[in-house]
Amino acid sequence: SGCWVLQQSELCLSAPLSPQYTLWNFLPKNLFEQFRRIANFYFLIIFLVQVIVDTPTSPVTSGLPLFFVITVTAIKQGYEDWLRHRADNEVNKSNVFVVENAKQVRKESEKIKVGDIVEVKADETFPCDLIFLASSSTDGTCYVTTASLDGESNFKTHYAVRDTTVLGTDEAIDTLTATIECEQPQPDLYKSLGPENLLLKGATLKNTKKIYGVAVYTGMETKMALNYQGKSQKRSAVEKSINAFLIVYLCILVGKATVCTTLKYVWQSNPFNDEPWYNEKTKKERETFKVLRMFTDFLSFMVLFNFIIPVSMYVTVEMQKFLGSFFISWDKEMYDEEIQEGALVNTSDLNEELGQVEYVFTDKTGTLTENSMEFIECCIDGHKYKDWVLWPAPGWVGHSLSWYQLLHVLNFDPVRRRMSVIVRTSTGQLLLFCKGADSSIFPRVQQEEIQQTKVHVDRNAMDGYRTLCVAFKELTEKEYDRIDRQLNEAKMALQDREEKMAKVFDDTEADMHLIGATAVEDRLQEQLAETIEALHAAGMKVWVLTGDKMETAKSTCYACRLFQTSTELLELTARTVGDGDRKEDRLHELLLEYHKKLIQDDSGSSNYKSIFLQICLKCTAVLCCRMAPLQKAQIVRMVKNTKGSPITLSIGDGANDVSMILEAHVG
Repeated sequence: SGCWVLQQSELCLSAPLSPQYTLWNFLPKNLFEQFRRIANFYFLIIFLVQVIVDTPTSPVTSGLPLFFVITVTAIKQGYEDWLRHRADNEVNKSNVFVVENAKQVRKESEKIKVGDIVEVKADETFPCDLIFLASSSTDGTCYVTTASLDGESNFKTHYAVRDTTVLGTDEAIDTLTATIECEQPQPDLYKSLGPENLLLKGATLKNTKKIYGVAVYTGMETKMALNYQGKSQKRSAVEKSINAFLIVYLCILVGKATVCTTLKYVWQSNPFNDEPWYNEKTKKERETFKVLRMFTDFLSFMVLFNFIIPVSMYVTVEMQKFLGSFFISWDKEMYDEEIQEGALVNTSDLNEELGQVEYVFTDKTGTLTENSMEFIECCIDGHKYKDWVLWPAPGWVGHSLSWYQLLHVLNFDPVRRRMSVIVRTSTGQLLLFCKGADSSIFPRVQQEEIQQTKVHVDRNAMDGYRTLCVAFKELTEKEYDRIDRQLNEAKMALQDREEKMAKVFDDTEADMHLIGATAVEDRLQEQLAETIEALHAAGMKVWVLTGDKMETAKSTCYACRLFQTSTELLELTARTVGDGDRKEDRLHELLLEYHKKLIQDDSGSSNYKSIFLQICLKCTAVLCCRMAPLQKAQIVRMVKNTKGSPITLSIGDGANDVSMILEAHVG
């Protein structure tokens, strides 16, 4: 951790440098990368042998094709890296406004320093991670979308630091002198100091005229940059197989040269087949040069037979990859009229993988669906309401609306699967409102209140709607003071902050009363059903890996024709085995039962992972629900490493899909 005084800190680029090369290091670095390839290194050795040793073929026969391959590959990689530089410069060279001496100064994004106070206007993207100081809104709030970070397109509310909310002008904000004490940069999007005060790079300001924020993490220290994993470049199956065959042919070539060299000296062991009598060397000369001659003869035979490894094939492959990437970007069928963009090829090294994909792993929300929510209905105290007019409802008095002062936000995270707010009503009453998944809310409310709402939640899920449950509890002034103190202490902690905040959240969100549940529709992407059918017709298997609940996911799978009405479902879930203490044992028994049914194998294997995989591979489609990001990657790895090493493709739209995208052959 460190203390940063505003106005004083070092320069740091505001975007991750995704390109590999610069103008100065391109030639040496690219040559080094290219000669790490077995084929290129082999042809380089052959060329050097032809130059140094007296061989029966000209160095031009190996040097010219090698030079051509190296040049074509360098041009291809240079062009692709130039595209990355161009995209990078669009961010790094974009203009931002920084407040200095009570005036706005125009700066390039890459020149923002830690401690600079930045002004961001509506629909602009935050150039770095900022602490939210003040807003054009009098209540010190702003709305942002984080679609490029976590795939969520809904607006999120953020709140300015209480002490700086009133500093809404350039002159006022310039009077601020303060010190920010914060933790070391970390990649987790949901864990940070005062997450409601932190505006992340990559997020976009919405429905707010302007905000002021102070830069705390810039360049490679932003959460967006820390989530950028510079993993080693993926190699296609074709390239791997070519390298494998190259080693085989290289062994054949070495064997061939060894046999020929040996036969030559066997033949020359006869005095009549050796050098002529008039030029015969002395015994000393023969012994001195024999080893050297054997080595040079071996190299000569290597050069003579090196055509067994065709350099022209590598030229053809590189040209095909390079030109093929243009055809993908030119494809009119993949042109999106709405955003006026075609397909983008980030690297041409994986083009041929697309034609060999056997398994497609896809997220559901935002990938199969549009992630655009439309309100359908809600349930309050067991009563169902449609449309937007929810009063007069049982227990409501009058038609007047109340005003609430927001005191605290207990932010959503994927572990808790809920979020809460603490508010003070116009009458002074203190209330906590909590919304979240039914599995997260039901254990925290009075159990006798659950049943009526649960019926509606289950029915809405069966209809394919996304559901949220809402609960509340009333707080006394004494309880609120304790919670307020604990929250502030946890937020300021530099050690184990997440654990401390989670403990306070957990204690606060207990013993609530259930209000009801909401149902919204997340529409399917256009022509999704036709796409799924086309993939099946092409022989590909589609697996849906989602964090959503089973009922909603099943309904989506039926709607997009991944499941047919005649499909027999094999459900492996705790719900199918009923209540009891032996749930895990019953699941194992059910797994063995499915295995026996599909594989007709009575072997009593105890390797449940292997049995599970065998069952899944026999199914026409697979749906995995309530999946954590790491579990998604584990499923992809499990299939990728099966016999035959099938080519896998992962598709997702948010940070929770990154793990499986990196794990698959193509993402």
